[in-house]
Amino acid sequence: MSVRPWRDIYRRKSRQIMVGNVPVGGDAPITVQTMTNTLTSDPCATINQIRTAEEAGVDIVRVSCPDEDSTAAMPTICREANVPIVADIHFHYKRALEAADAGAACLRINPGNIGSADRVREVIRAAKANGCSMRIGVNAGSLEKHLLEKYGEPCPEALVESALEHARILEDNDFHDFKISVKASDVFLAVAAYQGLADATDYPLHLGITEAGGLRGGTVKSAIGIGSLLWAGIGDTIRVSLSAEPVEEVKAGFEILKSLGLRHRGVRIVSCPSCARQAFPVIKTVEVLEERLSHIHTPMSLSIIGCVVNGPGEARETDIGLTGGGQGNHMVYLSGVTDHKITDDKLVDHIVDLVEEKAAQLEAAAAQDTH
Repeated sequence: MSVRPWRDIYRRKSRQIMVGNVPVGGDAPITVQTMTNTLTSDPCATINQIRTAEEAGVDIVRVSCPDEDSTAAMPTICREANVPIVADIHFHYKRALEAADAGAACLRINPGNIGSADRVREVIRAAKANGCSMRIGVNAGSLEKHLLEKYGEPCPEALVESALEHARILEDNDFHDFKISVKASDVFLAVAAYQGLADATDYPLHLGITEAGGLRGGTVKSAIGIGSLLWAGIGDTIRVSLSAEPVEEVKAGFEILKSLGLRHRGVRIVSCPSCARQAFPVIKTVEVLEERLSHIHTPMSLSIIGCVVNGPGEARETDIGLTGGGQGNHMVYLSGVTDHKITDDKLVDHIVDLVEEKAAQLEAAAAQDTH
């Protein structure tokens, strides 16, 4: 039994599929995805963007394949990428065939939208031959006409029905390696649709609030929608859709997972908003530390608190802590225990050194445990 049962998240039981070498669903870690916004027909630009996302820890990257020039670039992109590539096809079944042959690990496609049953069977044959999984991607903005006529407007029931209709097509052709998303830009609609879908099927679910907005607004909106679903145990892979660089989506995705204790990567900084009691410039210090510690992948925690009101309490809960003190004498805590004082001079450099040393110790201990 957990010591803190109010922190427990009981994940929905889902079947597991593979996206390349990355498991999705079941008891696999919840994966973080993003999508490139370069021209896929420009493999160099696309690969460079994928590299940046990889450095931030992305698990899966989706690229759009709207034309033959894009799928012609896919062999190079898939070969150079260190993570599985999902080819976004939409209505073009020939692009699906080309992308599968080019090395895509997954096809984002709605089988009911690509035409005849023969076309569906062709795509399934190509997917099976190349070891591709699929993602059924239902969107409130592009629901089928018969569902809009039936329900009058996009609603949770319509999104779920659309998803299950597409799933049935794949199942009828003995294809089961797929995950499903039911995205909407309205948080309430998306959350209700995912809740209904989670009750209706055991396929893995890809979470997202589509067209969420810019960096700040989109992150908040996604955190509310995706976070509430994850808290309820729903979701196997996520994408934070932002009008921003893809790497920002990856960072936001990991922050959501870290805040719920579902994935641990890099330094989790606990910091105060600052006030007149602050003994050093908290906001600027945290801003610089976030940038300078972005290369740390080892999970650990750091508290940066401007004064002694909450500082000691927060420091007891983190690997490294800094609490502001009078006359520029600030207290440093290691593993929750007071250790030494530092002055304003080179404060940031000192904290960076401590974090890097702690990360090296944790990595060495982990390596020792594996032998």
